Amino acid sequence: MEVKAFYWKGDHLLLLDQRKLPHEEVWLELRDHMQVAEAIRNMAVRGAPAIGCVAAYGFVLGLRAGESPERVYEVLKNTRPTAYNLFWALDRMMSALNSGKDLEQEAKLIEKEDYEANKRMGELGNGLIPKGAKILTHCNTGALATAGWGTALGVLRSAHYSGKDIQVWVDETRPYLQGARLTAWELLKEGIPHKLITDSTAGFLMKKGLVDLVIVGADRITARGDVANKIGTYTLSVLAREHGVPFYVAAPSSTFDLSIRNGEDIPIEERSAGELKNCLGSPIAPENSPALHLAFDVTPAENITAIITEKGVISPVSEEKIKECLS
Repeated sequence: MEVKAFYWKGDHLLLLDQRKLPHEEVWLELRDHMQVAEAIRNMAVRGAPAIGCVAAYGFVLGLRAGESPERVYEVLKNTRPTAYNLFWALDRMMSALNSGKDLEQEAKLIEKEDYEANKRMGELGNGLIPKGAKILTHCNTGALATAGWGTALGVLRSAHYSGKDIQVWVDETRPYLQGARLTAWELLKEGIPHKLITDSTAGFLMKKGLVDLVIVGADRITARGDVANKIGTYTLSVLAREHGVPFYVAAPSSTFDLSIRNGEDIPIEERSAGELKNCLGSPIAPENSPALHLAFDVTPAENITAIITEKGVISPVSEEKIKECLS
């Protein structure tokens, strides 16, 4: 069954509210750029490629409403600081405006190119997946996080449909539970064998030899190959390295920010303590306890076996190899 995060309807954007999944499938009608910005900010839509696509349509809606392009750009840009596809898509829309291109067609092209990139990554990444592999993935990197098919989860989707008899370990991904709520939901819809685990189970599974590889997505990749991704990714990379488990990243070329060389320079989003101290609306911590809620962490290039892009597989991960692949 096809999973889709959003649909462009010509005069508005129809968006699947991912906060309601897996228990409800609620569709939001977004009719102006302020509604699009709020949907990005409050995580009704998430996943770097999907955020970029949705922001591009938000740019169209803002200009149609008579807002200045600079104002629309700033409103959408200031929603979330880490996911690079957001800035990449907005810069592309601004460039299209300055070149006199049709903005609606440009936004549609961004969506189409992302889907095609995901399918290509699925094909390339499938070559790295052994038959019968037990694969650990983190957060949600499927159709819900993209224009369709998915990045890391798209690779697993391709492996499944090629008959490789894979099993997916889905960690819950605290505190927002994108693994438990979203990845498990996608895999169940497509009949892909999987089991849900707590985040803290991953290392012990590796120790027992029950994980053949780890594959994750990315929100921003630097020139040297450091990867910002959902919090907990760095921990998994250290565990994988300790246990000799291959650690793969799947992301389109639009996720690379070549203006930043080192991961330490990536802006890391800090979200509200309330999201950490509550789970699906229920308090799980003392009201007066302070909390630190970092939404992302950075995995150094040295911990990554390969980065899978639509332009090729980068291995070993280095600044030279990245330039060679993306040029």
